[in-house]
Amino acid sequence: MRTQYLYLDDMTDQMELNRIKEVLDEKGIKQTWLAEKLGKSFSMVNAYVCNRKQPSLEVLNQIAEILQVSVKDLIVDNKEEK
Repeated sequence: MRTQYLYLDDMTDQMELNRIKEVLDEKGIKQTWLAEKLGKSFSMVNAYVCNRKQPSLEVLNQIAEILQVSVKDLIVDNKEEK
């Protein structure tokens, strides 16, 4: 019998956990600008925006401050609507 393991990285590839892309689009802000303000590479910010990687809580707080939004605005609410 073959055992299959599901790694956290596999799970994050299947679901969106943050709304950074949506907030950037709403505000008309480019990923390159955010990368510069964060002091991170475009590749890293793009990974956050595309939900390939998730930012640490510290970085998520920095993004919220830079975009002048609540951290809650950057997180996908996964509660099912009733």
